[in-house]
Amino acid sequence: MKILKIVAVALLGTFAAYAQSADEVINNYVKTVGGTEKLNSLKGLRMEMVANYGGMEIPVNVVTLKGGKMYVVVNVQGKEIKQMASDGIQMWSTNMMTQKAEKLDAEANENAKLSNQDFPDALLDYKSKGYKVEFLGKETKEGTECFKIKLSKKPIKIGGVSTADETFYYFDTENFLPIVTETEIKQGPMKGQKSVSKMSDYQEVEGLYFPFSINQFGSDMKVKKITLNPVVEDKEFAFPVN
Repeated sequence: MKILKIVAVALLGTFAAYAQSADEVINNYVKTVGGTEKLNSLKGLRMEMVANYGGMEIPVNVVTLKGGKMYVVVNVQGKEIKQMASDGIQMWSTNMMTQKAEKLDAEANENAKLSNQDFPDALLDYKSKGYKVEFLGKETKEGTECFKIKLSKKPIKIGGVSTADETFYYFDTENFLPIVTETEIKQGPMKGQKSVSKMSDYQEVEGLYFPFSINQFGSDMKVKKITLNPVVEDKEFAFPVN
């Protein structure tokens, strides 16, 4: 019995150390990028970027607001197309073939709404959102030693089945900035593969730090300008009324 108790205490101590290490990494990260107070006071962001895809430079404008309002506008050959948008209730996009706005199906829309509380960062005050984190030790990414953290959000539904929603973060051990995130694609032709985002060239904008170089889905994106708390009319997020 004594041996079992010793093992149990040791395991509890290990789990507690891991939880503490995860919180330590996240707390240092939050401090590095500007602090809890500044991040919580943020109401919205506008990011003006240029995406290099297949040798083409495509202007991209991303707006995200607290509460789930967001849109992504791409400029293709001089024509602006709202590729993804949400008013916080309904997510919709533009069909590139028909050029008509289409709502996401009910399940996908409910999954998207689960992230409404994530702005400006899913890791910020993660406990109050009902999320969990786990410290997974160290791993080398992009030639850099990193702390690996797993963020588990509320489960999503795939085909009516409750499915884990997990993201793996890799924080540079020197400055606590995330340089890579990974998530598993849960459906579609790429199901089972990893969706990888790489971040670098962190720069300060009014006391907060953001990555100005992002690689996602094989596309390099360079941020040209970030505007904090932009004023955007509600109609810009709403599904178009024909």
